[in-house]
Amino acid sequence: MQSNQLDYLPIFMQMGLAVGFVVLTIIGSSFLGPKRSSVNKDKNFESGLDSIGNARIPFSVKYFLVAILFVLFDVEVIFLYPWAINFQELGMEGMIKMVIFMSLLLVGFFYIIKKKALEWD
Repeated sequence: MQSNQLDYLPIFMQMGLAVGFVVLTIIGSSFLGPKRSSVNKDKNFESGLDSIGNARIPFSVKYFLVAILFVLFDVEVIFLYPWAINFQELGMEGMIKMVIFMSLLLVGFFYIIKKKALEWD
């Protein structure tokens, strides 16, 4: 079956409607929104507390390391869940592959424990 330009008309209409809505919303809010400015209104606001100090204080590398390791070991659940669902269908081959996968994860986990990556000073 051959397509012609009329087949794409609904897509272009939806794109035009979406872009038009965004443009009209931005322009409309600039015209209709309040334009009052004051010292109190222009101050930074964070959870009802006044801002104290500089926001550019460097974080410890340990914080980022723990976050990355959490993501790394959390991703294993993404592989474990489908394996557990299809356990019987995968048979012994699936079991061997999962044992290898879990062994590699355990080696990595013991490596991080040995390097004391999860200990805070």
